[in-house]
Amino acid sequence: MTETPHPHLSLAEVEAVARAAHARQTDKAGRPYTEHLSAVAEGVRARGGDEEQIAAAWLHDAVEDDALSERWLEEAALSCRTKDIVRAVTKRAGEPPEAYAARIRATDGALLVKEADLAHNADPGRLAVLDEATRKRLTEKYARMRALLGLSAE
Repeated sequence: MTETPHPHLSLAEVEAVARAAHARQTDKAGRPYTEHLSAVAEGVRARGGDEEQIAAAWLHDAVEDDALSERWLEEAALSCRTKDIVRAVTKRAGEPPEAYAARIRATDGALLVKEADLAHNADPGRLAVLDEATRKRLTEKYARMRALLGLSAE
């Protein structure tokens, strides 16, 4: 008897998983973290991203933030490409930014997801509510990553 392959999760199902996984999390400004995930997914969509990239946008911080495990990602009913994008944009402990950027650039579809992530992270309205030292540090961090990724300044 042959096993039927499991269908992939729909975008609505991926969104529901991501929202549940990050439900108790807040961003640096104290806002629900799911607002960031939604903005990144919408940013990917607005930049012409496909469904695999949008799914990855919903999950882009899940493993890094320990909201979902690497094992969950491995076993999830997602395309290999979506999983590869999530892995590419997941920062690894002690990893130099140059290596992180190189992995993103080398992974099909990951650059668009990271571009949408950086765009939302660097949104002036979001940064405005942070203290000056944090705002300055993050602005420099995001600009450096954009440069390492070969993205023009926004």
